[in-house]
Amino acid sequence: MTENEKDMQTNGQANTGSENEKGMPEENISNSSNTNEEAIEATELEKKEQEVSELRDKYLRLQAEFDNYRKRTARERIELMQTASKEVIISLLDVLDDTDRAIKQLDNTTDVTAVKDGVMLVFNKLRSTLQAKGLKPMESIHTSFDPDLQEAITEIPAPTPDLQGKVVDVLQPGYYLNDKLIRHAKVIVGK
Repeated sequence: MTENEKDMQTNGQANTGSENEKGMPEENISNSSNTNEEAIEATELEKKEQEVSELRDKYLRLQAEFDNYRKRTARERIELMQTASKEVIISLLDVLDDTDRAIKQLDNTTDVTAVKDGVMLVFNKLRSTLQAKGLKPMESIHTSFDPDLQEAITEIPAPTPDLQGKVVDVLQPGYYLNDKLIRHAKVIVGK
């Protein structure tokens, strides 16, 4: 034994391996601190994984909800268009019935004036029904030609100088539905 070893034995403080002042091996202290840090990191990791899982679930639910909303609005739009056309058809059925009665009267009558009056009544009823649904004819005659609203079928020499570049005749009238153009007017323009 060396003198140092003897001194240590006599003092009763012989250190076996590397021990700290409390007599605990330093390896155990570092292992326990590592274990504590690993446990803390593991709980933090679990919390983060749980947050990610919750956010993923929330995202998937939101995506499914939006997809359902898109499908529902598309279905409602189709139903609305079908219902809108149904209302127009129902309103035109009265005019169709009147037209059928007028055709029956054509076979039985010889009075041209009565037939003419009957046809005019049916025509006026059709016009008023369509106007009630928002249809409005376009005023084109003697107005300046507008390619956004009118389609020029042909150009003819203007009968008067003030009709140059203006609509001379309308072959097919244009129409608006609720102030939106639904059919361009086919016109003849003076040059």
